[in-house]
Amino acid sequence: MEPNLLRYIWNHTRKQQIWILAIVLLSMIPYFAAFDLPKQIINGPIQGEGFDTPDSTALFMAFDFQVPVVGWTISYEGIELDRLSMLMALSGVFLLLVVINGLFKFYINTYKGRLGERLLRRIRYELVDRVLRFPPSALKQVHGAEVSTMVKDEVEPFGGFTGDAFVQPAMLGGQAAAALFFIFLQNFSLGMIAAVMVAIQVGIIPKMRRRLIDLGRQRQITARHLAGKVGEIVDGIETIHAFDTSNYERADIAHRLGQIYKIRFDLYQWKFLVKFVNNFLSQLTPFLFYSIGGYFALRGSLDVGQLVAVINAYKDLPGPLKELIDWDQARQDVQVKYEQLLEQFDPGQLIDASLHQPSAMMPVQADGPLCAHNVTIVDGSGVKIVENTTLRIEPGETIAIIDNAGSGAEGIAKAFGRLVWPVSGRITLADEDILELPESVSGRRISYVSPDSYFFHGTLKDNLLYGLKHAPTSTVSYEGRDALTRRWEISEAKLAGNPDLDLNADWIDRRSTSILRGFDDDLKQSVMRALDAVQLTEDVMELALHSFLDPEENPLLAERVVAMRHALRQTLEEEGLAHIVAHFDPVDYNSEATVGENLFFAATRGAGNGDADITESPEVFDVLDTTKLSDMLYGMGLTIAENLVEIFVGLPPDHPFYQQLERITAQDVTFYQQFLQRLSSRTEKGVSEEERRAIIRLSLHYIEPRYRLGVLTPEVMETIVAARDRFYDNLPSAIRNRVERYDPHRYMAAATLRENVLFGKLSYRVADAPAKIRPVAARIMEQQGLFESFIALGLSFDVGSGGRRLTIAQRHKLALARALVRRSDFYILNRALPGLDRRVQEEIVATTMQFLHEQNSRASVVWVLSNTSLSRLFHRVIVFDRGQIVEDGTFETLDKESGIFKSLVA
Repeated sequence: MEPNLLRYIWNHTRKQQIWILAIVLLSMIPYFAAFDLPKQIINGPIQGEGFDTPDSTALFMAFDFQVPVVGWTISYEGIELDRLSMLMALSGVFLLLVVINGLFKFYINTYKGRLGERLLRRIRYELVDRVLRFPPSALKQVHGAEVSTMVKDEVEPFGGFTGDAFVQPAMLGGQAAAALFFIFLQNFSLGMIAAVMVAIQVGIIPKMRRRLIDLGRQRQITARHLAGKVGEIVDGIETIHAFDTSNYERADIAHRLGQIYKIRFDLYQWKFLVKFVNNFLSQLTPFLFYSIGGYFALRGSLDVGQLVAVINAYKDLPGPLKELIDWDQARQDVQVKYEQLLEQFDPGQLIDASLHQPSAMMPVQADGPLCAHNVTIVDGSGVKIVENTTLRIEPGETIAIIDNAGSGAEGIAKAFGRLVWPVSGRITLADEDILELPESVSGRRISYVSPDSYFFHGTLKDNLLYGLKHAPTSTVSYEGRDALTRRWEISEAKLAGNPDLDLNADWIDRRSTSILRGFDDDLKQSVMRALDAVQLTEDVMELALHSFLDPEENPLLAERVVAMRHALRQTLEEEGLAHIVAHFDPVDYNSEATVGENLFFAATRGAGNGDADITESPEVFDVLDTTKLSDMLYGMGLTIAENLVEIFVGLPPDHPFYQQLERITAQDVTFYQQFLQRLSSRTEKGVSEEERRAIIRLSLHYIEPRYRLGVLTPEVMETIVAARDRFYDNLPSAIRNRVERYDPHRYMAAATLRENVLFGKLSYRVADAPAKIRPVAARIMEQQGLFESFIALGLSFDVGSGGRRLTIAQRHKLALARALVRRSDFYILNRALPGLDRRVQEEIVATTMQFLHEQNSRASVVWVLSNTSLSRLFHRVIVFDRGQIVEDGTFETLDKESGIFKSLVA
C-alpha cells in the first residue's frame, strides 16, 4: 500500500478532488463579496455617503468590467434607488450572498462526505483483502480482535479526513486569505497586525499539538490491546472459569484501563492548554483592533465603516485559521494511524491477488499425484517438525498417517492443505506447485479437515454448504426499483475499488457436489448422505425436534405436523401403547403434567432473552388471588413441603434422592424446614408474601405420578380444570401474549416441534417410554414423508459464533460432513475425529471411505489418525517419527515387521 496517506487519497480520488477544488475556488467569489457589502451598507445608505440630499439617488449594481487579453468590456448602468431603497436592496443582496455561500458549503460538505465514505469503503475492503492474502505464518501472529478493531474503528478517521485532505486547506486557506486581503485593503497597519497574529498562531499551535499526536498514538495502541484482551476473555471464558482465573483477568483489565486513563488525562490537560493559548491569541487581535483601530478612527485616518468591516472580516478569520490548524493536526494524526495500519497489514509477502480471482469454471480433475518433494516445515518457534520429506499420493489411494513422536504427520497434512508453507522443498499437484495454483483449483481439488475447522455464525446448512460457495453460478434478475438500486450499488462498488460481486446471487456450485448424477436433487442427496456417513443425522433430527416453527411462515408443514399428531395417537391406540402418552384434553386433567401446566393449559414462551418459567411472574400470583385459587394451592404446598422435609431432611446435598427432583435442591428443603418451624410458632397472617408465593410455586410444579405424595385429589383436579378458562381470561395482556392455548387441531408456535407432534406428556409410570415411542414416531414420519422436512428444519439451527451452540463431537462431525458434501480429488483429514469413542470413530471412518469411493473411485484420502488401530482400513500406512517418514507400506506388511508401527498398534 502507498505509505503516504495524502498520496494514497490523491491517487484514488484525483478527479473528484480537482472538481471539488474548482467548486471551492468558485465559492470564494461570493465569500469575498460578503466582506465588502457591510461596509457599503454602513457608509452608503446608513451614513449617507453618496446621498447628499434627502431626494438623492444612487446607482445599484452598476459595474464596468474589461475582460483581460480579449479586451472586451462588460458594463451595466445599474438601477437608480433612493436611500431607503438602496438600504433594502443591499440588505437583500447580503441575504442572497448568505444563501449562496450556504449552498456552496452544503454542496461541498455533502460531496466531501460522499468522497470520504467511498475511500473509507475502499480502505476497509483493501485491508480485509490483504488479510485474506496473508501467508499462513503471518496469520498465526495476527490477533483477530485487534484486526477487527482496526478495520472497524481505527480507519474511521480516514473517511472524514479524505474529503478534507485537499479541499479543507484550499477552502480554509482561501477564506483566511480573503479575510486578510480585505483587511489590508482597508488599512495596512491593521492588516499587518492581523498577519503577525496569524503567523504566531500558525507557528506555535502546531508545535504544541505534536505532543497531542504522540499521546493519541499511545491511546490508540493501548485501546487496541484492550480490545484484543477482551476478545481473548470471550474466546477463553471456559478456561478462565475452569481454572478460577477470573480475578486475574479483572486485574489485567483494570491495569489496562488505568494506562488508558493516565494517557487520556494527560491528553486532556495538554489539549486544553493548547486551546487556552489559541483562544488567548485569537482574542488578543480584537483588542488590538479596538484600541489601535479606534485610535485611527479618532484621528480620521480610518472611517467607522472601514473599522466595522475590518472587525467583521477578522471575525471570520480565526474560525478558518483555527480549522486550518486543526486540519494540520488531523493530517499528522491520521498519517501516524495510517503508518500503524501499514505495520499490521504489511507482512512482507502477500499471496498474489491473481490466485484469488473468482472463477465459476469447474477445474479439470487432477490427473496426477499429490506430492511432497524434500519438504521441510518449521513451527512458530523455528523447530523443524518435518524435515526433508518426500511423499507421493496417487489418485485413488487411501493412506493412513501415524505419528510416533513429534508432529510430522500433522505438519505434512497442513502443507497439503496449504495451511503452512514449506521453508524448503515444495508441494505439487499434478506436477504444479500448489502455491502457484489459483485457489479456484487447489481449493476445490483438495479438501482439508482438522479439529480446528471453523464455523461461521449462521445456520447448520450455511456451514455445511460453505465449501460449495466459490463464485456466483447464476445472476439475480432485478426489476423496477431493485434494478436501479443494483446499478447504483455496482457503480459505487467500482468507484470504491470493491468488486461488484452480488451476494444475493446463487453461490452454491451444484456441479461440485459429491453426488453428481445430473439430477435436481444431487445437492440434497449429497447433504443427506454426508450426514449419514458421519452419523450426524440423528443430531440434526434432535435439533429439529427442539426447534420452533412459525406456522405463518410455513403453513403447509404446520398442517402436516398436526396430521402426524393425530396419526401418532391413532397408531399408539392400535398397537396398545396409548398408555405411554397422556394427551392434552380440554375437559380432563393431565396427570403427567404439572399443576401449573394444567392450569394454563397452554404452551408458554420465555420472556425476553431468557427462558424464565411463566409461573415466576408476579402477575400470575395476582391472578391466582383473583380466581380464588391461592388458598387451595397454598394448602397443597404446605402438605408437599411437610412431606419433602420428612423425606429429605438430614440427607447430604449430593444424595441420589435429589436426582429424582427437577426443581428442588437441598437449599430449598432447608428453606421449607425453617419455614415450617417458624409457621408453627406464629399465625398464618404472619407469613410474608414472598414465603407464601414460594409455597404456592411448589404446588404449581407438582406432578403426582412423579412425586407420589397423594396431595392431588380428584376434587383438586376438577377445580383446576374448571378454573382454566376463568384463569386465562384474567391474565394480563403481557402474560397472555406469552401463552398459546392447547388445541388438538392447530399447530402451536409457542411449543417445540416435539411437543407439537406428541401433544401430551410421556408417562412416568411406563419404563423406557421414550424408547418405546421413538420407533413408532419415526415410522409415521417416514410414511407421511416428513423426514426431509424435519431434517431441513434441523439444518436451519443457528450454530452460534464459531459453532459454539454445537457440542465438540457435533462440530467435528460437521467439519467432516462439510468436506464430504463437495467433490474433490484429494481429501486431507488431519485428526478429524479426536475424542470420539473408538467404536464410533471406526464406524465413521469406514462409512466415509465407502461414501467417497462410491462417488469417485479416483478420490484419494489421506487421514492422520489418532487411533492407530484404524489404519487397517486403509490401503497404505505411513509412520512419522521426529519429522521423518520411517515406515511406509500396507497394513499387513507393516504389521508383520517388528518396527515402530508394530509397537504402536500393539
